[in-house]
Amino acid sequence: MLRFANEHLLYLLFLVPLLVAFYALAFHWKRRAMERFGHLPLLQKLAANTSRRRQILKAALLVLALSLMILALARPQIGTKLEEVKRSGVDIVVALDVSLSMQAEDVKPNRLAKAKREIQQFIDRLQGDRIGLVAFAGEAFLQCPLTLDYAAAEMFLDIMDPSLIPTPGTAIGEAIAVAMRAFEQKERKHKVLVLVTDGEDHGSDPVEVAKQAAREGIVIYTIGIGSVEGVPIPVYDQRGQLVDYKKDRSGQRVTSRLDEITLQKIAQETGGAYYRATGGAMELDKIYERIAGMEKKELASLRFSQFEDRFQYIVFLVLVLLIVEPLIPERRTLRREWHGRFE
Repeated sequence: MLRFANEHLLYLLFLVPLLVAFYALAFHWKRRAMERFGHLPLLQKLAANTSRRRQILKAALLVLALSLMILALARPQIGTKLEEVKRSGVDIVVALDVSLSMQAEDVKPNRLAKAKREIQQFIDRLQGDRIGLVAFAGEAFLQCPLTLDYAAAEMFLDIMDPSLIPTPGTAIGEAIAVAMRAFEQKERKHKVLVLVTDGEDHGSDPVEVAKQAAREGIVIYTIGIGSVEGVPIPVYDQRGQLVDYKKDRSGQRVTSRLDEITLQKIAQETGGAYYRATGGAMELDKIYERIAGMEKKELASLRFSQFEDRFQYIVFLVLVLLIVEPLIPERRTLRREWHGRFE
């Protein structure tokens, strides 16, 4: 399979017909100039040692060199290349609450934006650990399986928002259950779950599910984001404009409060710890330090395919053409001409 890494540079190939037209006009103007200078057959005999074929050949070599150079700049890639990555570390799943309550603005700019920024900084610090992502609101699903590709994980993190899960509510217990299935079931260690939420659960019994996670060898660190006093939940339109605040069936504004007690219990059941989100990213720094002190394992090799660059061969051909072109003389030597006459 052939592809070009810099496909947009192929538009430069439009220069090739322009160069061909330039050479055609140059040869035409040269012939017209000779016609104006004197009798054309006589001038051609006087310039018999000049080879028109060689001039055309030299021009063709330059046109071909330009064409190949443009192809080389476009970086043609053919086939695939398998690479194997082996690292030691632990498996980490980050479960992020994307429910509407995470739109509350008691943390600037809001709870969700603050959480995503901290998680991204956390991923940037990882060295050899596999990372996975779980998004949850009224239900949960695996957003990104465990991977060593941190760039891919950050890409999946970037698109996590309340529109991702239409089911309202906050099911922390289901988020823990989905995270449990993301880990390798045979192991009973090297597994960490980082739970980032405001802690408001709606009937999913997260503490009981956390006990099951502890039996699977999963250590859960919880990060509570928001205020215990509670704030209203803003509602935005498609243009990002504030239109109202979330209300219950009776028309009263819904207030979202941080439930620290539940998050503390979840962490205690698994030997983890609870942290309250601060203005910086101190809580995730502390979690990273704890993870760095854990026993490491050799993670499953990540094999991925990558297109191989082939422009080197084209560049070599261009160099050959540029070296050969000036070595071709436009004139035939007189010795050869006289030798041909006497024969």
